[in-house]
Amino acid sequence: MSPEPALRVEGLGKRYRVGRREQRHDTLVGAVLAALRAPVANLRTLRRLSRFDDDGLEDDVLWALHDISFEVEQGEVIGVIGHNGAGKSTLLKLLSRITEPSAGRAVIEGRVASLLEVGTGFHPELTGRENIYLNGSVLGMTRAEIEAKFDQIVAFAEVERFVDTPVKRYSSGMKVRLAFAVAAHLEPEILLVDEVLAVGDLRFQQKSLGKMNEVSRHGRTVLFVSHHMGAISTLCPRCIWLHRGRLRLDGPTDQVIAAYVREGSQLGGARLFDDEPLAQTDELVIRGLSLRGADGTSSGSIDVRRPFGIEIEYEVLRPMTHCRIGVFVQTHSGTIVFDSYDADHEEYFGPRVPGRYVSRAEVPGDFLMPGGYALTINADITGVKRLIRLENALLFEVYDTGAVGTEIGGRRRGVVLPKLDWRVRPLDAGSGG
Repeated sequence: MSPEPALRVEGLGKRYRVGRREQRHDTLVGAVLAALRAPVANLRTLRRLSRFDDDGLEDDVLWALHDISFEVEQGEVIGVIGHNGAGKSTLLKLLSRITEPSAGRAVIEGRVASLLEVGTGFHPELTGRENIYLNGSVLGMTRAEIEAKFDQIVAFAEVERFVDTPVKRYSSGMKVRLAFAVAAHLEPEILLVDEVLAVGDLRFQQKSLGKMNEVSRHGRTVLFVSHHMGAISTLCPRCIWLHRGRLRLDGPTDQVIAAYVREGSQLGGARLFDDEPLAQTDELVIRGLSLRGADGTSSGSIDVRRPFGIEIEYEVLRPMTHCRIGVFVQTHSGTIVFDSYDADHEEYFGPRVPGRYVSRAEVPGDFLMPGGYALTINADITGVKRLIRLENALLFEVYDTGAVGTEIGGRRRGVVLPKLDWRVRPLDAGSGG
């Protein structure tokens, strides 16, 4: 007899009321009239709740999740992806019992540990040591079990010097390290992890991914929400894509990520952003993004041998100090090949005055491997704040022409295909014979 799934989600849904203020009555007559009208108002509300449109929004009702169903076997590691507002964090909160579902149910076999927000479950006035015991108790661990893992938790979180300091004095990075260490080391059967790992530095992120991999190898179940497609690809054989509160796709990670990137991108040589709110701030507006060959024409298909340019057209609305515009180039699986900014050149590292600009970067030929890529635009005020980030803003293909990398011996490995400057010189010329 096969074991029960670790998670079984059946028709799960969560709705919220939005934009509705509580009505106050200044007189007794007003309150009585409101009470008399209440049955009619409630009937209208029930009718609204029964309707659901493609955006998940009907009048003042928002369905953050709607009719979600899937199963997770014991020991599976599942990635959960989707754009902001897709319902990823809502799903984890429902599974963590932080909030109640409006429809459907989730059947969970085993003890759940969740890491949903920085410092979730920490009492700011208690020390790190006291919070470890508090969190362990909440997860159902005995004092002996917590004591057996205590030193490992502290060492993993790298807070040895501050373990007896109140958590309210911890930085956000220290909080997330400690929270993850507690959740991962107290041996839950099911571990739910949201995007909070992005708070840690790169070294700790890699360390945390390794720990989650170790947790999964011991037969425990992991649900991992992230916008980092590379981390999802590395850790999760299976992936779930949520879109506007609905389950869009469930399957092998590489297939789901490829479909997700294609959905959010545009295969072509150019894209305009005039009607997109995410491309605008009070300081800056991104107008367009294009890929252009040496002849100036735009194309979404790039000859592996030929150089091409990446052009970003934008408008600066307010004077800014040390503004920079750039791109991430990544594969469909989420691996970042490189990122580059116009301010990498000293002549452009400085103030930007209001006006229209075009920033262009040249990518050499024989550099990118044949395959599919996505461009993400990033704009920020260096060291101060991010202005705009447009994920997977443009999709393009580098196609193989039988040049470097396809000779006898098959395709080369790696994420780039450079022609390095090799030199060959004999060390014993004239000898041998």
